[in-house]
Amino acid sequence: MSFAKWIGGALGWSFGGPIGAIIGLAIGSLIDNTAQQGGFLLGDGQTTRKRSGGNYRKSPNYDRQPQRPQTQSGDFEVSLLILASVVIKADGIQDQKELDYVRQQFVSMYGKERANHAFRLFKNINKQQIPTRQVCLQIKQMMDHASRLQLVHFLFGIAKADGMVTEVEVNQIYMICGYLGVSSRDYESIKAMFYNSSDNAYKILEITKSATDDEIKKAYRKMAKKYHPDKVIHLGKEHQQGAEEKFRQVQLAYEQLQKERGF
Repeated sequence: MSFAKWIGGALGWSFGGPIGAIIGLAIGSLIDNTAQQGGFLLGDGQTTRKRSGGNYRKSPNYDRQPQRPQTQSGDFEVSLLILASVVIKADGIQDQKELDYVRQQFVSMYGKERANHAFRLFKNINKQQIPTRQVCLQIKQMMDHASRLQLVHFLFGIAKADGMVTEVEVNQIYMICGYLGVSSRDYESIKAMFYNSSDNAYKILEITKSATDDEIKKAYRKMAKKYHPDKVIHLGKEHQQGAEEKFRQVQLAYEQLQKERGF
């Protein structure tokens, strides 16, 4: 599978706007001179020519809220790569363990060949200054809520890959969540999946310690529905593992409270 065929055949809406510009600059350093001069052939048979400044299409106004298109696996993939770069660089240190985590996750999700393509693209994305707000607003407009939650889960995994999550990384992910339209309750729920504390189970279920047994049961049903792997089935089977991990954390949180309270 050629690199151009891989990236072109997998992308939908992310070939436009600020994400498209970032991808374009990254691809520009990977493809051969002939492809750069004539435009590279995408996997669906389309040809895209590079515009001045690295933009492939005019960026729309991402404060608007038109009908959201279907997010393809490739759209999620490049969004993940770009935001992973933002988090990894947040503390000013690109830790090798964090880079290895990104590679390992991609191998797990996509297989070795596709993961190698993705990581080549990631290294070129990582050299750029990312306009975080503009990228997140594009994702917010174009990507469904369940897929955005999946992105946040992955970002915490990257931050925790070196054994600890620094305050600057946490702040960066919190800022990203704000731009993505992910609520503080959802942020705290996913964050709690990566920490060990006495009230983590409550945070994962988005309730407080004062919740009644019935409220806990209701919260569990709500969170199990929100984090069910079927919510991101449109992204392809490669993303089911991460979704299943979130779902498992909700189940474990509920089982812990059942045991503690004896209901």
